[in-house]
Amino acid sequence: MLTVKNLNVHYGAIHAIHGVDIEVNDGEVVSLIGANGAGKTTILHTITGLKTASAGEITYDGVDLRKIEPNKIVTLGMAHVPEGRHVFARMTVLENLEMGAYMRKDNKNLGAEMEEVFKSFPRLKERVKQVAGTLSGGEQQMLAISRALMSKPRILLLDEPSMGLSPILVREVFNIIKQLHDGGITILLVEQNAKMALSIANRAYVLETGNISMTGSAKDLMNDDRVRKAYLGA
Repeated sequence: MLTVKNLNVHYGAIHAIHGVDIEVNDGEVVSLIGANGAGKTTILHTITGLKTASAGEITYDGVDLRKIEPNKIVTLGMAHVPEGRHVFARMTVLENLEMGAYMRKDNKNLGAEMEEVFKSFPRLKERVKQVAGTLSGGEQQMLAISRALMSKPRILLLDEPSMGLSPILVREVFNIIKQLHDGGITILLVEQNAKMALSIANRAYVLETGNISMTGSAKDLMNDDRVRKAYLGA
């Protein structure tokens, strides 16, 4: 479904990503874990065209994403929930959700689809007319995910969805991610909370200073002593 081969990314003279290979198959949850500054967000930004690759291949269902304008990638069925949420702070919850469907051509069932989103995020329905910038951090994260869902993605790229949230909200957000996967959405998850990320993933990659250092099933990585010592606090 999504294939990244020999990806290299530079920031000026700094070689940030070194020959990274990542594959996400249809129906999987794949987690990319690593310390802050390892390059996880850079990889997502490069997949969705927000950052230009120095070298390598990025294909989605056989389409070369490096040749697609970033604003058109969402029309292929890929949605990106960025680190830090980045909701439209001066717009209402409803307007944010409508913006999520902006690039869609089939707008006939938006009302019904919005109601489906509200089933997963009932708090947003209660705040549908509230300005997004006044929501709590957890509610903004829910809104950012909901906005992405309004584009009807086949694959969802999530960047640090637990950042800044309380433990209770982290569990709630991860339960919702699991529900989305159970509903048929493929997920590439970037997350510092390795324990939570591995708990819901099929497979995972460990990124260290721009290099993939380990890969395997989430269960195997969860039980690997190196991963446990470095990321799980064991």
